[in-house]
Amino acid sequence: MTPDTLPYRPCVGVTLINAQGQIWTGQRLDSTIPAWQMPQGGIDAGEAPRDAALRELWEETGVTADLVEILDETPDWLTYDLPPELLGKVWKGKFRGQKQKWFLCRFHGHDSQIRIDRPHPEFAAWKWIGAQEMCDSIVPFKRAVYAQVVDRFRAHLAA
Repeated sequence: MTPDTLPYRPCVGVTLINAQGQIWTGQRLDSTIPAWQMPQGGIDAGEAPRDAALRELWEETGVTADLVEILDETPDWLTYDLPPELLGKVWKGKFRGQKQKWFLCRFHGHDSQIRIDRPHPEFAAWKWIGAQEMCDSIVPFKRAVYAQVVDRFRAHLAA
């Protein structure tokens, strides 16, 4: 199979915002460069995207569904392709990239309720940032998707 014939991995992403419209971002543990991203992950077989989003949020940040309000979601799936150096190395080489459904969630908890020290941690650190800094902080191959997500949810976001 060539990269352009491989399928996209079904995935969800969560734009978690605080009362000021700042976006939650985590610094990935598995990156050799400073890579910051929003919570995201695969959809399990038979799982609805909305349920997957809340599960991924909990798995990665410790934030439970009762602490968030889902405000919006992207109407379409957004896709990105892996760069050539990652093809065949992630997801056992089964996917060319991801197709993602994104959800905008307002966090109604306290920062102390965010726990990245999870059983299978993905992040070394976290912070609240503005929309432009979020787009500037993501790895280049995901930048176009993040720009689309920010554009969709812009009315709720801090600059």
